[in-house]
Amino acid sequence: MQSKTVTFPGRVLHLSEDQEQLKAQLYGHDKLGYDPARKLIDNISTDELTPGWVCYYYDETLARYCLVGLRGGNVKQDAIKNGGFSVIVSGVSKGCGSSRETAPYSELKAGIRLVIAKNIEKIYGQNCQNIGLLTSTNFSLLPRIERGEAIPIEEFTKGLDPIAAEIVRHGGLFAYNQARLQGATVPPAVATAARPMTLCEKIIAQRAIADAKTGRTGIPAVQPGDALFVRTDVRFSHEYVTPMAEALFRMGLGEGAKITDPASVFAFRDHLTFLDRIMPEAHVKMGLKEQAASLATVQEAFTKKQGIKLYGEVHRDGQLVGSEGICHNIVIEDIAEPGQLVIGTDSHTCMAGAIGCFAFGVGSTDMANSWFTKDVRVKVPESVRVNLRGALRPGVCAKDVMLHLLSDEFFKTGAGIGKVLEFGGAGTMAMSLDERATLTNMAVEAGGFTGIIEADEVVVEYIANQRGADRARLRSQIVVADAGASYCKTFDIDLAQVEPTVATPGDPRNGVPLHTLRQKGQHKVHIAYGGSCTGGKKADMDMYAEVVRKALDKGRSLQAKTYIQFGSQRIRDYAEKMGYVQLFESAGVELIDPSCGACIKAGPGVSFTPDEVTVSAINRNFPGRSGPGQVYLASPYVVVASAFLGYVGGPEEL
Repeated sequence: MQSKTVTFPGRVLHLSEDQEQLKAQLYGHDKLGYDPARKLIDNISTDELTPGWVCYYYDETLARYCLVGLRGGNVKQDAIKNGGFSVIVSGVSKGCGSSRETAPYSELKAGIRLVIAKNIEKIYGQNCQNIGLLTSTNFSLLPRIERGEAIPIEEFTKGLDPIAAEIVRHGGLFAYNQARLQGATVPPAVATAARPMTLCEKIIAQRAIADAKTGRTGIPAVQPGDALFVRTDVRFSHEYVTPMAEALFRMGLGEGAKITDPASVFAFRDHLTFLDRIMPEAHVKMGLKEQAASLATVQEAFTKKQGIKLYGEVHRDGQLVGSEGICHNIVIEDIAEPGQLVIGTDSHTCMAGAIGCFAFGVGSTDMANSWFTKDVRVKVPESVRVNLRGALRPGVCAKDVMLHLLSDEFFKTGAGIGKVLEFGGAGTMAMSLDERATLTNMAVEAGGFTGIIEADEVVVEYIANQRGADRARLRSQIVVADAGASYCKTFDIDLAQVEPTVATPGDPRNGVPLHTLRQKGQHKVHIAYGGSCTGGKKADMDMYAEVVRKALDKGRSLQAKTYIQFGSQRIRDYAEKMGYVQLFESAGVELIDPSCGACIKAGPGVSFTPDEVTVSAINRNFPGRSGPGQVYLASPYVVVASAFLGYVGGPEEL
């Protein structure tokens, strides 16, 4: 157990929007006192805490690169580690974006003991708890810390569920779980009486660990705020994260530790497949090429040792062409089923909610623990209901719906953090499965816990045809929200009123109607990228092809470097069958086999200079996400139309 009080003898680093103030703290050893009027940096993503290339490390080396991706470019290597800081303070929304545990780990190993921000993003906050990094949204602590006051540990458990509070008191998840497995601490029983429940609440209740000794699952009901452990059906990780989780697994459980039920565990070589094509020479000289390659080597050895299915690389004619598929696409194609509980070491695990399962991202420590216990902790989240009615106009798709929804003040102010987005209504169910997957995939861009859609015959037929699964069994697993279930907020959206929408650079929540952007002039485009788990599905290929044909018929030629990347080999096969591969190549599009690629600044399609502008079908455009340039998020229609126009615009302008 941690001490009952904690002191913070180091300095407080205020991440001020004033770059001169920031540099003075980092390199002049100035101390800034707490000033509520000071404008602090908002929406600091995990891409800024630990840019993609930093995540090639998974040990204490991460401390050297803490916050080197922060906008402004003034946090240099070792600046945080050598600055004598113990507290970092920022504004709205700390830790948005990826589930990478390297972000808080880099802070912890750089000497940080407390993170204070107006909002702490759900996955980032849980990862902090897991490794013993304290968090708070209480700025009134700062004057007390500056006076050297010993702060009661209970200040950092306020508002937490009982399990999270115990993890904080124990100093992290491993210490807590050791006490839990020894019977020294017991999670409180959930005593919620039967009540109407949302989709996710019902799946949580079904998968709840009712008796840890016997492994019995299922309780009558749960409600938001209940804390419990739930049995997982699917656990997966990719090469970016597996090595860190494996190191934690051995550290916590010993060198001979074995994964429980390895048949339900999966690994993917899908994130860094094309990294060597775009790695800057400066990074090569730093030895990062070899460091990054070691991630796949470590993962492969681990999967062989543990008997885990590895979706790996694909070779043609002796040459590496890509991966079998992006994990999120393959989880839907091959693995998950309705009603299941799925965890993955990636924030876009929520994409699998499109087939009616409760799927969410976790950090390395949570995954390492689940490999042994087969369960994961959950605080039952509140749900937001999104009712879609009517039909989309031609040239408008699910990506526009999400960019429109995310631009609402509810999400822009951080009110959506930790919430489930439950999509329903006739408009939702009329969408193809691929389009539904765009909705659930981008729920995390709202700061959400996950996204979910009730499974139906579309899902049953897809899985049955794809895998030969029994239809009756699949139907029996479908979970339906109860009439009268409680939602913290409801959106009713008439799809006919949704316009083509673009998120301006910096945040997926910066959505504006395309026609509004066009009224402000032409926004020149240098790179057009169609791909990623969000934009590399079969339906996306249909949209790309529709616009390419239109452009070629009009005698248009590409005005920007254009890439289309497939989400899986099955999707590439579909594009071959439909004649899209030949069509795209005839237009001059560069086609890329499956991998996460440019979406995480790890493949063709990235920018290399700050003045480059990209229009992209990926899911997030946080600073530095796809390179140093500016990224506009848009639908597949707008991405390809912009490629031919040379500026951000729609197909009607062709």
